[in-house]
Amino acid sequence: MTTTRTKCAATGSLIGLALGDALGFPTEFNDVPSILAKSGPWREMELPRPAVVSDDTQMTLALGQALRTAMERGYLAPLRLLRPLRDEFTDWYHSPQNNRAPGRTCMVACRLLDTGRDWHEASQIDSKGCGANMRVAPVGLAPGLTTDQRAGAAQLQSAVTHGHPTALAASDLTARAVYLLAQGAEPTGLVGLLRSYALDNRTRYHETWLGDLWTRAHDASPEDFIARGWDECLAVLDRLAAALRNPSPETDPCLTTGEGWIAEEALATALQCFLLFPEEPLRALRRAACTSGDSDSIACLAGAFAGAHLGAAAWPREWAERIEYRRELLALGALWDA
Repeated sequence: MTTTRTKCAATGSLIGLALGDALGFPTEFNDVPSILAKSGPWREMELPRPAVVSDDTQMTLALGQALRTAMERGYLAPLRLLRPLRDEFTDWYHSPQNNRAPGRTCMVACRLLDTGRDWHEASQIDSKGCGANMRVAPVGLAPGLTTDQRAGAAQLQSAVTHGHPTALAASDLTARAVYLLAQGAEPTGLVGLLRSYALDNRTRYHETWLGDLWTRAHDASPEDFIARGWDECLAVLDRLAAALRNPSPETDPCLTTGEGWIAEEALATALQCFLLFPEEPLRALRRAACTSGDSDSIACLAGAFAGAHLGAAAWPREWAERIEYRRELLALGALWDA
Protein backbone atom coordinates (compact mmCIF):
# COMPACT_ATOMS: atom_id res chain seq x y z
CA MET A 1 0.00 0.00 0.00
CA THR A 2 1.42 3.37 -0.99
CA THR A 3 0.48 6.87 0.04
CA THR A 4 -1.17 8.78 -2.80
CA ARG A 5 -1.91 12.19 -1.33
CA THR A 6 -1.02 13.82 -4.65
CA LYS A 7 -4.30 12.62 -6.13
CA CYS A 8 -6.22 14.95 -3.75
CA ALA A 9 -8.02 12.07 -2.10
CA ALA A 10 -9.75 14.22 0.52
CA THR A 11 -11.21 16.58 -2.07
CA GLY A 12 -12.20 13.68 -4.29
CA SER A 13 -13.87 11.83 -1.44
CA LEU A 14 -15.83 14.81 -0.11
CA ILE A 15 -17.01 15.93 -3.55
CA GLY A 16 -17.89 12.33 -4.44
CA LEU A 17 -19.89 11.98 -1.25
CA ALA A 18 -21.91 15.10 -2.02
CA LEU A 19 -22.46 14.10 -5.65
CA GLY A 20 -23.73 10.68 -4.61
CA ASP A 21 -25.98 12.31 -2.05
CA ALA A 22 -27.47 14.69 -4.61
CA LEU A 23 -27.95 11.89 -7.15
CA GLY A 24 -29.61 9.59 -4.62
CA PHE A 25 -31.67 12.16 -2.72
CA PRO A 26 -34.54 12.26 -5.27
CA THR A 27 -34.70 8.45 -5.49
CA GLU A 28 -34.81 7.72 -1.74
CA PHE A 29 -37.97 5.86 -0.67
CA ASN A 30 -38.59 4.70 -4.28
CA ASP A 31 -38.32 1.15 -5.58
CA VAL A 32 -36.16 0.42 -8.61
CA PRO A 33 -39.02 0.23 -11.18
CA SER A 34 -40.25 3.65 -10.01
CA ILE A 35 -36.75 5.11 -10.28
CA LEU A 36 -36.31 3.72 -13.79
CA ALA A 37 -39.71 5.05 -14.85
CA LYS A 38 -38.75 8.51 -13.60
CA SER A 39 -35.06 8.68 -14.52
CA GLY A 40 -34.65 6.30 -17.45
CA PRO A 41 -31.84 3.70 -17.63
CA TRP A 42 -29.77 3.79 -14.46
CA ARG A 43 -26.49 3.94 -16.38
CA GLU A 44 -27.60 7.29 -17.84
CA MET A 45 -28.83 9.02 -14.68
CA GLU A 46 -27.92 12.70 -14.60
CA LEU A 47 -27.16 14.95 -11.66
CA PRO A 48 -30.31 16.92 -10.77
CA ARG A 49 -30.58 20.65 -11.38
CA PRO A 50 -30.05 22.17 -8.88
CA ALA A 51 -27.73 19.59 -7.30
CA VAL A 52 -29.25 19.73 -3.81
CA VAL A 53 -27.87 17.46 -1.09
CA SER A 54 -29.50 15.89 1.96
CA ASP A 55 -28.63 15.97 5.65
CA ASP A 56 -25.95 13.36 4.85
CA THR A 57 -23.65 16.00 3.34
CA GLN A 58 -24.67 18.63 5.87
CA MET A 59 -23.69 16.39 8.78
CA THR A 60 -20.49 15.29 7.03
CA LEU A 61 -19.49 18.95 6.87
CA ALA A 62 -20.48 19.47 10.51
CA LEU A 63 -18.24 16.58 11.55
CA GLY A 64 -15.44 17.72 9.25
CA GLN A 65 -15.52 21.24 10.65
CA ALA A 66 -15.56 19.93 14.23
CA LEU A 67 -12.59 17.68 13.46
CA ARG A 68 -10.69 20.55 11.86
CA THR A 69 -11.32 22.79 14.88
CA ALA A 70 -10.26 20.09 17.31
CA MET A 71 -7.05 19.30 15.42
CA GLU A 72 -6.14 23.00 15.17
CA ARG A 73 -6.26 23.16 18.97
CA GLY A 74 -3.76 20.35 19.45
CA TYR A 75 -3.54 16.58 19.78
CA LEU A 76 -6.89 14.97 18.96
CA ALA A 77 -8.44 13.60 22.14
CA PRO A 78 -12.04 12.92 23.25
CA LEU A 79 -12.75 16.18 25.09
CA ARG A 80 -11.01 18.22 22.41
CA LEU A 81 -13.32 16.71 19.78
CA LEU A 82 -16.50 16.70 21.87
CA ARG A 83 -16.74 20.45 22.33
CA PRO A 84 -16.75 21.47 18.66
CA LEU A 85 -18.76 18.36 17.76
CA ARG A 86 -21.56 19.39 20.11
CA ASP A 87 -21.43 22.95 18.73
CA GLU A 88 -21.54 21.86 15.10
CA PHE A 89 -24.31 19.32 15.61
CA THR A 90 -26.54 21.71 17.55
CA ASP A 91 -25.89 24.48 15.00
CA TRP A 92 -27.04 22.04 12.31
CA TYR A 93 -30.07 21.14 14.44
CA HIS A 94 -31.17 24.80 14.55
CA SER A 95 -30.23 25.68 10.97
CA PRO A 96 -33.03 26.68 8.59
CA GLN A 97 -31.23 24.47 6.07
CA ASN A 98 -31.99 21.44 8.25
CA ASN A 99 -35.03 20.71 6.13
CA ARG A 100 -33.84 17.68 4.14
CA ALA A 101 -35.77 14.87 5.90
CA PRO A 102 -33.15 14.32 8.62
CA GLY A 103 -33.14 11.06 10.55
CA ARG A 104 -35.13 10.82 13.77
CA THR A 105 -32.17 9.54 15.80
CA CYS A 106 -30.01 12.54 14.89
CA MET A 107 -32.80 14.97 15.66
CA VAL A 108 -33.62 13.45 19.05
CA ALA A 109 -29.96 13.25 20.09
CA CYS A 110 -29.19 16.79 18.91
CA ARG A 111 -32.22 18.14 20.77
CA LEU A 112 -30.89 16.55 23.96
CA LEU A 113 -27.38 17.86 23.31
CA ASP A 114 -28.88 21.31 22.83
CA THR A 115 -30.35 21.20 26.35
CA GLY A 116 -26.88 20.72 27.78
CA ARG A 117 -27.23 17.01 28.54
CA ASP A 118 -24.10 14.92 28.85
CA TRP A 119 -23.54 13.20 25.51
CA HIS A 120 -23.94 9.76 27.12
CA GLU A 121 -27.52 10.72 28.00
CA ALA A 122 -28.18 12.13 24.53
CA SER A 123 -26.89 9.01 22.78
CA GLN A 124 -29.61 6.78 21.37
CA ILE A 125 -28.21 3.48 22.61
CA ASP A 126 -30.64 1.29 20.65
CA SER A 127 -30.19 2.99 17.29
CA LYS A 128 -27.94 1.58 14.59
CA GLY A 129 -29.36 3.65 11.77
CA CYS A 130 -26.95 4.71 9.05
CA GLY A 131 -26.92 8.35 10.17
CA ALA A 132 -23.54 8.01 11.87
CA ASN A 133 -21.52 6.16 9.25
CA MET A 134 -22.86 8.17 6.31
CA ARG A 135 -21.10 11.23 7.81
CA VAL A 136 -17.86 9.64 9.08
CA ALA A 137 -15.68 10.00 5.95
CA PRO A 138 -13.77 13.04 7.33
CA VAL A 139 -12.32 10.83 10.09
CA GLY A 140 -10.83 8.61 7.39
CA LEU A 141 -9.44 11.60 5.48
CA ALA A 142 -7.92 13.81 8.18
CA PRO A 143 -4.12 13.46 8.01
CA GLY A 144 -1.74 12.70 10.84
CA LEU A 145 -3.99 10.63 13.09
CA THR A 146 -2.88 7.39 14.68
CA THR A 147 -4.92 4.23 14.16
CA ASP A 148 -6.27 4.54 17.70
CA GLN A 149 -7.24 8.18 17.25
CA ARG A 150 -9.03 7.40 13.99
CA ALA A 151 -10.94 4.49 15.51
CA GLY A 152 -11.79 6.40 18.68
CA ALA A 153 -12.96 9.50 16.83
CA ALA A 154 -15.05 7.44 14.40
CA GLN A 155 -16.79 5.62 17.23
CA LEU A 156 -17.25 8.72 19.40
CA GLN A 157 -18.84 10.78 16.62
CA SER A 158 -21.27 7.89 16.16
CA ALA A 159 -21.95 7.46 19.87
CA VAL A 160 -22.98 11.09 20.30
CA THR A 161 -26.14 10.24 18.35
CA HIS A 162 -26.18 6.50 17.54
CA GLY A 163 -24.96 4.48 20.53
CA HIS A 164 -25.71 0.94 19.36
CA PRO A 165 -22.50 -1.12 19.13
CA THR A 166 -23.13 -1.87 15.46
CA ALA A 167 -23.35 1.84 14.72
CA LEU A 168 -19.99 2.30 16.44
CA ALA A 169 -18.32 -0.60 14.63
CA ALA A 170 -19.76 0.33 11.23
CA SER A 171 -18.60 3.93 11.59
CA ASP A 172 -15.12 2.73 12.52
CA LEU A 173 -15.10 0.34 9.57
CA THR A 174 -16.38 2.99 7.14
CA ALA A 175 -13.67 5.44 8.20
CA ARG A 176 -11.13 2.64 7.85
CA ALA A 177 -12.27 1.91 4.29
CA VAL A 178 -11.99 5.59 3.32
CA TYR A 179 -8.55 5.81 4.93
CA LEU A 180 -7.23 2.68 3.21
CA LEU A 181 -8.44 3.81 -0.22
CA ALA A 182 -7.02 7.30 0.26
CA GLN A 183 -3.67 5.72 1.13
CA GLY A 184 -3.63 3.65 -2.04
CA ALA A 185 -5.09 0.28 -1.06
CA GLU A 186 -6.23 -1.78 -4.03
CA PRO A 187 -10.01 -2.21 -4.22
CA THR A 188 -9.65 -5.93 -4.96
CA GLY A 189 -8.20 -6.52 -1.49
CA LEU A 190 -10.39 -4.08 0.42
CA VAL A 191 -12.98 -6.51 1.81
CA GLY A 192 -10.22 -8.75 3.16
CA LEU A 193 -8.48 -5.82 4.82
CA LEU A 194 -11.71 -4.70 6.44
CA ARG A 195 -12.49 -8.19 7.64
CA SER A 196 -9.04 -8.50 9.24
CA TYR A 197 -9.50 -5.11 10.91
CA ALA A 198 -12.90 -6.15 12.29
CA LEU A 199 -11.49 -9.40 13.68
CA ASP A 200 -8.52 -7.62 15.26
CA ASN A 201 -10.83 -5.11 16.99
CA ARG A 202 -13.75 -7.40 17.78
CA THR A 203 -13.48 -7.16 21.57
CA ARG A 204 -11.67 -3.84 21.85
CA TYR A 205 -13.75 -1.25 23.68
CA HIS A 206 -12.32 2.29 23.38
CA GLU A 207 -12.99 3.34 26.96
CA THR A 208 -10.94 6.53 26.67
CA TRP A 209 -13.29 7.73 23.95
CA LEU A 210 -16.57 6.09 24.96
CA GLY A 211 -16.41 6.15 28.76
CA ASP A 212 -19.13 4.02 30.34
CA LEU A 213 -21.50 4.10 27.37
CA TRP A 214 -21.64 0.31 27.38
CA THR A 215 -23.39 0.27 30.75
CA ARG A 216 -26.54 1.73 29.18
CA ALA A 217 -27.01 -1.52 27.26
CA HIS A 218 -27.62 -4.99 28.73
CA ASP A 219 -24.26 -6.62 28.07
CA ALA A 220 -22.15 -8.36 30.69
CA SER A 221 -18.98 -6.42 29.84
CA PRO A 222 -17.68 -3.69 27.52
CA GLU A 223 -16.05 -6.44 25.41
CA ASP A 224 -19.40 -8.21 24.99
CA PHE A 225 -21.04 -4.90 24.09
CA ILE A 226 -18.67 -3.97 21.28
CA ALA A 227 -18.35 -7.56 20.01
CA ARG A 228 -22.07 -7.51 19.15
CA GLY A 229 -21.41 -4.67 16.74
CA TRP A 230 -18.36 -6.18 15.13
CA ASP A 231 -20.11 -9.53 14.70
CA GLU A 232 -22.92 -7.89 12.74
CA CYS A 233 -20.35 -6.09 10.58
CA LEU A 234 -18.46 -9.32 9.96
CA ALA A 235 -21.68 -11.06 8.94
CA VAL A 236 -22.52 -8.39 6.37
CA LEU A 237 -18.94 -8.42 5.04
CA ASP A 238 -19.42 -12.13 4.39
CA ARG A 239 -22.60 -11.33 2.44
CA LEU A 240 -20.69 -8.69 0.50
CA ALA A 241 -17.89 -11.11 -0.37
CA ALA A 242 -20.45 -13.65 -1.60
CA ALA A 243 -22.17 -11.03 -3.77
CA LEU A 244 -18.86 -9.98 -5.32
CA ARG A 245 -17.94 -13.58 -6.15
CA ASN A 246 -20.95 -13.64 -8.49
CA PRO A 247 -21.35 -9.99 -9.49
CA SER A 248 -24.62 -8.91 -11.08
CA PRO A 249 -24.41 -5.20 -11.94
CA GLU A 250 -27.95 -5.07 -13.32
CA THR A 251 -29.47 -6.43 -10.10
CA ASP A 252 -30.43 -4.11 -7.25
CA PRO A 253 -27.51 -4.40 -4.77
CA CYS A 254 -29.94 -4.10 -1.87
CA LEU A 255 -31.12 -7.63 -2.60
CA THR A 256 -27.81 -9.10 -1.45
CA THR A 257 -26.36 -6.71 1.13
CA GLY A 258 -29.42 -4.89 2.44
CA GLU A 259 -31.34 -1.67 1.91
CA GLY A 260 -28.96 0.54 3.85
CA TRP A 261 -31.29 1.95 6.49
CA ILE A 262 -29.08 0.37 9.16
CA ALA A 263 -25.40 1.04 9.62
CA GLU A 264 -23.74 -2.20 8.57
CA GLU A 265 -25.95 -2.58 5.48
CA ALA A 266 -25.32 1.00 4.32
CA LEU A 267 -21.59 0.28 4.45
CA ALA A 268 -21.82 -3.07 2.67
CA THR A 269 -24.20 -1.97 -0.09
CA ALA A 270 -22.19 1.18 -0.77
CA LEU A 271 -19.02 -0.91 -0.93
CA GLN A 272 -20.71 -3.29 -3.33
CA CYS A 273 -21.64 -0.42 -5.68
CA PHE A 274 -18.10 0.93 -5.55
CA LEU A 275 -16.42 -2.46 -5.98
CA LEU A 276 -18.61 -3.40 -8.94
CA PHE A 277 -17.14 -0.38 -10.77
CA PRO A 278 -13.92 0.64 -8.96
CA GLU A 279 -12.51 2.52 -11.96
CA GLU A 280 -15.85 3.92 -13.18
CA PRO A 281 -16.92 6.35 -10.46
CA LEU A 282 -20.02 7.76 -12.16
CA ARG A 283 -21.31 4.27 -12.85
CA ALA A 284 -20.78 3.36 -9.20
CA LEU A 285 -22.75 6.45 -8.12
CA ARG A 286 -25.56 5.75 -10.55
CA ARG A 287 -25.85 2.12 -9.46
CA ALA A 288 -25.98 3.27 -5.82
CA ALA A 289 -28.64 5.89 -6.54
CA CYS A 290 -30.81 3.37 -8.38
CA THR A 291 -31.47 1.13 -5.39
CA SER A 292 -34.60 0.26 -3.45
CA GLY A 293 -33.24 1.37 -0.08
CA ASP A 294 -31.65 4.46 1.49
CA SER A 295 -30.31 5.53 -1.85
CA ASP A 296 -28.82 8.89 -0.87
CA SER A 297 -26.82 7.38 2.00
CA ILE A 298 -25.73 4.41 -0.11
CA ALA A 299 -24.68 6.69 -2.96
CA CYS A 300 -22.92 9.22 -0.74
CA LEU A 301 -20.79 6.45 0.78
CA ALA A 302 -20.09 4.96 -2.65
CA GLY A 303 -18.97 8.42 -3.76
CA ALA A 304 -16.73 8.80 -0.71
CA PHE A 305 -15.05 5.47 -1.49
CA ALA A 306 -14.64 6.20 -5.21
CA GLY A 307 -13.27 9.69 -4.59
CA ALA A 308 -10.82 8.46 -1.96
CA HIS A 309 -9.58 5.85 -4.43
CA LEU A 310 -9.40 7.95 -7.59
CA GLY A 311 -9.02 11.50 -6.28
CA ALA A 312 -10.58 14.78 -7.31
CA ALA A 313 -10.08 14.11 -11.02
CA ALA A 314 -12.67 11.32 -10.82
CA TRP A 315 -15.55 13.77 -11.07
CA PRO A 316 -16.61 15.69 -14.19
CA ARG A 317 -16.10 19.40 -13.76
CA GLU A 318 -19.64 20.10 -14.92
CA TRP A 319 -20.95 18.03 -12.02
CA ALA A 320 -18.46 19.14 -9.37
CA GLU A 321 -18.90 22.84 -10.10
CA ARG A 322 -22.61 22.88 -9.31
CA ILE A 323 -22.85 20.69 -6.25
CA GLU A 324 -24.39 22.40 -3.21
CA TYR A 325 -21.88 23.37 -0.48
CA ARG A 326 -19.10 23.19 -3.05
CA ARG A 327 -17.06 25.95 -1.42
CA GLU A 328 -17.11 24.34 2.02
CA LEU A 329 -16.29 20.89 0.63
CA LEU A 330 -13.36 22.21 -1.39
CA ALA A 331 -11.97 24.21 1.54
CA LEU A 332 -11.95 21.17 3.83
CA GLY A 333 -10.56 18.91 1.13
CA ALA A 334 -7.79 21.35 0.19
CA LEU A 335 -6.73 21.69 3.83
CA TRP A 336 -6.31 17.95 4.24
CA ASP A 337 -4.81 17.36 0.79
CA ALA A 338 -2.11 19.96 1.41
